Amino acid sequence: MAEKNTQVLVSKEIGKVSISILEAKKPIAVLVIAHGAGAGKDHPFMKALALAFQEAGITTIRSNFPFMENKKGRPDTPIVAGKTIAATISFAAKKYSKLPLFAGGKSFGGRMTSQLLSVTPDERVTGIVFFGFPLHPPGTPDTKRAEHLGNLKIPLLFLQGTRDALAEEKLMKGVIKKLPTATLMLLEGADHSFKAGKREWIEELAVATKAWIEEL
Repeated sequence: MAEKNTQVLVSKEIGKVSISILEAKKPIAVLVIAHGAGAGKDHPFMKALALAFQEAGITTIRSNFPFMENKKGRPDTPIVAGKTIAATISFAAKKYSKLPLFAGGKSFGGRMTSQLLSVTPDERVTGIVFFGFPLHPPGTPDTKRAEHLGNLKIPLLFLQGTRDALAEEKLMKGVIKKLPTATLMLLEGADHSFKAGKREWIEELAVATKAWIEEL
């Protein structure tokens, strides 16, 4: 099925953002994927990830954050990002009301999703998928960005590369141990962009997510 593009109204003040929908033929779930801080919903990684999920039987909805929609340099505040994610989740829940709904994103997008749902739980969201949780800035290992995760009571899937400069493996494992609903999958040799040399782990991300969803 071909990709469909439309817009979602975030709020009167923030305006609309673009979204892209890629439907699977016989979907087992729908996944809202928010992009990272450095690239929008149409970045090659995001588009390839959506195609991999389509093949795996999962419908995806990718949305832009306002800063990317309006071509501004700095990422949105957590409040603006959260409102954008909430609007996209509502769109997905209404359009695909019979499918289990999952949310998450690449790096910044995943973190903004979890921050939103840690403060404002949404019973329509079955679980959160993180494609490279940015635990800390490069070269500054700590776990402050993970403090809100303990407030989440829904299943969490962390897909992390072992060479991710934004998530030291030892620290990431320590965070996961404290989260009873969390699952960690490590991709050997992959960096924050899920590349390991010339290899990209995109297909594996979709396959692993599907397996996790089917086990819930």
